[in-house]
Amino acid sequence: MGTLATSSFTLHSFPLNARTLKLFNFNNSSSLSYHYFPSKRLSYRTLNSRNSCRFRCFCSHNNDVEKREDSLSNDSGVKTVTPDEADEKKIDEFGSDNTPTSVSSRPPTRSPNGPDYNNFQVDSFKLMELLGPEKVDPADVKLIKGKLFGYSTFWVTKEEPFGDLGEGILFLGNLRGNRENVFAKLQRQLAEVTGEKYNLFMVEEPNSEGSDPRGGPRVSFGLLRKEVSEPGPTTLWQYVIAFLLFLLTIGSSVELGIASQINRLPAEVVKYFTDPNAVDPPDVELLYPFVETALPLAYGVLGVLLFHEVGHFLAAFPKKVKLSIPYFIPNITLGSFGAITQFKSILPDRSTKVDVSLAGPFAGAALSFSMFAVGLLLSSNPNAAGDLVQVPSSLFQGSLLLGLISRATLGYAAMHASTVSIHPLVIAGWCGLTTSAFNMLPVGCLDGGRAVQGAFGRSALVGFGLTTYTLLGLGVIGGPLSLPWGIYVLICQRTPEKPCLNDVTEVGTWRKAFVAVSILLVLLTLFPVWDELAEELGIGLVTTF
Repeated sequence: MGTLATSSFTLHSFPLNARTLKLFNFNNSSSLSYHYFPSKRLSYRTLNSRNSCRFRCFCSHNNDVEKREDSLSNDSGVKTVTPDEADEKKIDEFGSDNTPTSVSSRPPTRSPNGPDYNNFQVDSFKLMELLGPEKVDPADVKLIKGKLFGYSTFWVTKEEPFGDLGEGILFLGNLRGNRENVFAKLQRQLAEVTGEKYNLFMVEEPNSEGSDPRGGPRVSFGLLRKEVSEPGPTTLWQYVIAFLLFLLTIGSSVELGIASQINRLPAEVVKYFTDPNAVDPPDVELLYPFVETALPLAYGVLGVLLFHEVGHFLAAFPKKVKLSIPYFIPNITLGSFGAITQFKSILPDRSTKVDVSLAGPFAGAALSFSMFAVGLLLSSNPNAAGDLVQVPSSLFQGSLLLGLISRATLGYAAMHASTVSIHPLVIAGWCGLTTSAFNMLPVGCLDGGRAVQGAFGRSALVGFGLTTYTLLGLGVIGGPLSLPWGIYVLICQRTPEKPCLNDVTEVGTWRKAFVAVSILLVLLTLFPVWDELAEELGIGLVTTF
């Protein structure tokens, strides 16, 4: 991309509007060429530069286009020519060979065609055009409208910008057939006409005042370049970051295993982790004897993470959906907050989005619940008494669903005490289920947010997301982890997933029901039990209210 290091220029009195197309070309001699295609009036510019600049003006009048190039420099004479004088004299060329001409540097007058823009605004428009994503070629738009759209597919009545920065074209109009059949036909024809240059999206018509006569929402078709719409490849630095995060997650999982042996740890270690006033960390060598016994719990936490990611990949592979490497998020309370896994290809439809999004949490939750159930059974087995660890009974108040399951398995006497003896698999399963539940919250591009967006649409996700943020902010769900999880989502996962190629066709009823039941189980898992209810249900021993 060329740069102008020694030239400066000033633009005056040209109304920018939808009927004017401007192109900026930079060459190696630091000269600036302006090409203007105005609608009916003669347009003019003043260019001031320390180096000579080339000014090119195209004037359209009565369907006649005449052009001339004049070299301007700071040392040349200047003669003022106004648009009114030009119209009165019916000049065919701007200036003459004998008299170098320029335009007046008087303050610009307001045009009835649109507002005037100052120098900074025009320079900003130019910079955005040069540095922004590559837009759709107007010649291709004309070709696509003539070859793809028509009375038998989709009758185009209007065009609007499409994409995050308006780099694409959104075709609005009237559908002339079954939307799925029309979309499939348009995709085939687009590949035949332009090859692999563009992606075509079928989306709901923005600000539509009614539904389609054939049923369902009115649709529009968006066109974007493939290099703009498709995610980029994974870079070397991203691989390095993912590897470092994985190492940190291993460390946090081992730390969780050590913390689960709190009744066996030295007093100075326990004081450091439980006393808010403790400042000096204990000797690390004191923890070495407990690393080996912490490994089974760490393996369980890492196994849940692995199952979660394998579930995503197994669901994505048959549908040719590419996924990024997982970026694991370490957390000392749960071992990990899960992982960030991005889509590296555009999803074909909303059903695929639901299937891939649900596969990960369900795989991780299946393994987690298996460990949780087996751990509860081993906790009540006298032969496994040597492997049990003592945990505060208040731990089971962190989840209404898991607390009730534990109460039903271990019994009232075991749960209605200050501490409860449980197998480490219970802790691993509990942490895995909690992590899976957090990732299934319907907000942003979490797995739950993607599933809700695919099942019920983007507008539904907005309502679910606001509700989720409110519940997390008030601490209604998640307990003490609600604040850190909410901050994590706001920083890393707040943006909804991009549209599918077919973002209109709804998923089946059973998928919607599956997502709804999943959200209900998530709320029951993350809903804490307050003291009065815990005492009544026998979940923990509550001595004060």
